[in-house]
Amino acid sequence: MRILTVLLISALPLSALPVGAQTGTETEGAPAERSSAAPAISVSAVSMRHLRDRVIAGGLVGAVEEVLVQPLVEGQPIETLEAEAGDFVEAGQVLATLSTSTLELSRSQLKAALAAARASVAQAEAGVLEARASADEAARVAERSKALNKSGNASQAALDQALATATASAARAEAAHQTLESAQAQVESAEAQLANVELNLTRTKVVAPVAGEVLSRNAQIGAVASAAGTPMFVLMKDGALEAKAEIAEADLVRLQPGMAALIRTAGNAEPLRGKVRLVEPGVNSTSRLGIARIAIENARTVRSGMYADAEILVAERDALAVPVSAVGSTAEGAILRKVDAKGIVSEVVVKTGIRDGAWVEITEGVAEGDQIVTKAGAFVRDGDHINPVLTATQ
Repeated sequence: MRILTVLLISALPLSALPVGAQTGTETEGAPAERSSAAPAISVSAVSMRHLRDRVIAGGLVGAVEEVLVQPLVEGQPIETLEAEAGDFVEAGQVLATLSTSTLELSRSQLKAALAAARASVAQAEAGVLEARASADEAARVAERSKALNKSGNASQAALDQALATATASAARAEAAHQTLESAQAQVESAEAQLANVELNLTRTKVVAPVAGEVLSRNAQIGAVASAAGTPMFVLMKDGALEAKAEIAEADLVRLQPGMAALIRTAGNAEPLRGKVRLVEPGVNSTSRLGIARIAIENARTVRSGMYADAEILVAERDALAVPVSAVGSTAEGAILRKVDAKGIVSEVVVKTGIRDGAWVEITEGVAEGDQIVTKAGAFVRDGDHINPVLTATQ
């Protein structure tokens, strides 16, 4: 029986025996060794990365400049319409024509009045010539009468009569000259009225003041054209569109005209390029949002009124960066937990810069290649000893 027991024990594998039996030593010290082992913590190296500082916002797409087309002639019916919404028109292209019947009638009347005024001028000119001739003759008779009176060959009564005749003739000549000026003024007035009618006749063709796309057409054939109501056409100058992005006031002060942007809309698989055209100076007192106007390049696939997301590039550079999860916060500011060659942790106050996705720029506090605690920073304190496990970062 004893022989069988010995044979069974000798047949057992070494791993099945107690630790003390395998090594021939006591196991009382093993728990103490395990409790004193340093914890394994993930660390990563501070490295240079290409970072981009961006402002994300959204807003509606609209025309950079809308041009309202109103009729320049009041009270004329609309006869034809030459453009529809969505058409691209050139500067000076006819959009609509108005009736010319009443204006043509006025032109005929004014032409007749002008002819009569010119005839009056001709009569007045003849009267002026006649009156001047009579005045000149009366003046010469008066001079002769003066000479004869001095020599005693003419009475004083004859001299007085000659002088009175000369004075009356001069007055009639002046009156004739005034009549001529009045007739000439009537001619000028008739010519001005005729020119105004001619101008209104040219204005019966409603033309596009600028090149662009027709956003809306409110005119209807038969309606009476008037500048007091809704504009006949609304044009988008040069077909230029912009996104009116609503920006938080903290980001608004960082934007400048000329910054590049990407515009995304529901109808475009690829983003469109653009540039900040204008940053409005005011901020809405209720929403605390400002407006940045972003001109869209090649905006043929975008329509006014669409909603767009804008990504504005504020800054772009190569800089030292660490994962966002590595940055902690204390009363002194942002910190990183740096690990030295012996695995000792030390908290370092740092200054941060651009945040690009999962990465944060570090402008001061660490150097390239320093190892920092990437995760589990809340469980590590200054002076702790850890077993650093270097993780790869992308």
